[in-house]
Amino acid sequence: MSADEEYVYDEVSGEWMPASELAARDAVQVVDAQGTPLADGDAVVLVKDLKVKGAGTTLKQGTLIKTIRLTDNPEEIDCRHPEIRGLVLRTEFVKKR
Repeated sequence: MSADEEYVYDEVSGEWMPASELAARDAVQVVDAQGTPLADGDAVVLVKDLKVKGAGTTLKQGTLIKTIRLTDNPEEIDCRHPEIRGLVLRTEFVKKR
């Protein structure tokens, strides 16, 4: 820690903490169906057949989804598929490749 680091009052613990330490503690980690952490740009594989609402198609188990993006919701990921635009998947149905 440097002497000029910004401190923030943490209402949970009632203490003043470095802003970087508080941000790291509050960071939400997104995990797949097996508990493996996911990050932007990861490739995932479906663990279950999924019927896609509005597209009229089914994504089969084992389908590879490349370059995912994390969303504000830790239970959802945004991804692209050649047949479906704007695909959002729940993390409980994917595993990291």
